[in-house]
Amino acid sequence: MIQLRVVLLITAFFSAFMAQSQVNEQDSLAHQRIKLVQNNMYVLGAWASANIIQGTISASNTQGSEKAFHQMNAYWNTVNFAIAGVGLLGIRKQMKRAYGLASNLKEQQKLEKILLLNSGLDLAYIASGLYLKEKGIRLNNTRNEGFGNSLLLQGAFLLVFDLIQYGQHRKNTKWLENKMDHLQMGVSANGLGLSYRF
Repeated sequence: MIQLRVVLLITAFFSAFMAQSQVNEQDSLAHQRIKLVQNNMYVLGAWASANIIQGTISASNTQGSEKAFHQMNAYWNTVNFAIAGVGLLGIRKQMKRAYGLASNLKEQQKLEKILLLNSGLDLAYIASGLYLKEKGIRLNNTRNEGFGNSLLLQGAFLLVFDLIQYGQHRKNTKWLENKMDHLQMGVSANGLGLSYRF
């Protein structure tokens, strides 16, 4: 019984030591992830604002496929602006949370999945743009042609944007996965133990 208590005390001390030694790295990593998301939402918001302003002004001064192109840019980026706003509001909640090693890894992996899903959607936007543009040219429909050109531009921007974000976050996920690989819990004759391989 005394051995079990000693093992549990050592385990608790080691766990507290590991948590203390990693807290700065984890907090720093969580802060870095949140800051990256925040900066990227600012980029998306700026892109959206520029497209809404330019699209609105240019749509009133052009005709045909150019008018449709600028109209779609303004419409499309109204949604992007809303997404950026919601993303920035969500960051406030994340900044108040404390992240451990496992929860940090879970958040990183969740974010990567979202970015990969978004990249797939971006490819669908590009394919839709190609289809609309081809259909517009074939049927002499300037609206479809302009909308297609807009979807090509917006889809291409979002694809590059999402892939850059994925690359930024993947580096942090690899670091966390490496830390998790070094952490082991096991049962021995003396009780339960937690170890960290350096």
